[in-house]
Amino acid sequence: MNGTKTANRVNSATEWIAKFAYINLLWIGFTLLGLVILGFFPATISLFTIIRKWMLGEGDIPIFRTFWKTYKSEFLRSNGLGLLVAFVSGLIILDLVFMKNLGNDFMSVIQIPLYMFIFAVVMTMLYLIPVYVHYELKLIQIVKNSFLMMLINPLENLVMLSGMAAMFFVVKFVPGLGFFFGGSISAAIIMASGYLAFNKVDKKKQLT
Repeated sequence: MNGTKTANRVNSATEWIAKFAYINLLWIGFTLLGLVILGFFPATISLFTIIRKWMLGEGDIPIFRTFWKTYKSEFLRSNGLGLLVAFVSGLIILDLVFMKNLGNDFMSVIQIPLYMFIFAVVMTMLYLIPVYVHYELKLIQIVKNSFLMMLINPLENLVMLSGMAAMFFVVKFVPGLGFFFGGSISAAIIMASGYLAFNKVDKKKQLT
C-alpha cells in the first residue's frame, strides 16, 4: 500500500516537472516567435495564465492550446503593458546613471529616497502580470492595483523576493536548469506570491 502511494507521488511529481519544463520551452519558443521584442510579453502573459489556472485547480487544461489562444488574444494588449514597463525601466536606468555621476555630497542626500522609490517601482512591476491575468482591468487600473498590492502586502513582497533570489542562485550554479525551468518557476513564484496577496485582500473585503 505504501509502495503504491510512493509510486503515485513520484509519478505526480514527474508529471509536474515535465509540465513546468514544457511551458518554459513554450515561453521561450513563443518569445522568439515574436522576435523577442514583440513576443516576450504575450508569451509571459500566456505562461502566467496557465500557472494561475493550475493554482485554481485546473491541472488538466490543454497546455499548448491554452498558451496559443492566450498568446493570440493578448498580443496587442500585453505589448501595451510591455511598452509601459520598457519606459519605466528606461527611467530607472537613467536614475541610476544620474546617481552615479552626481557629487558625493548631493548623492548622500537623495540616495536613500531614490533607492526606496526604485525599489517600490520594481516591486510594483513584479505585480503587474499577476494582476493582469487575475483581474479584468484596464491598463491604468492594472498599474494602480499593482502599486496598492505592493504597498499593503510586505510579507508577500518578501516571499516573492526570497523565492526569486533562491531561483537566481540555483540557476547560477546549475545553468542548465535555467533553460528548462528558469521562466516557469520564476513565474510560479511571482504568481503564487501575488495570489496570496489577492486572497488576503479578498478576505478583507468580505469582512467589511
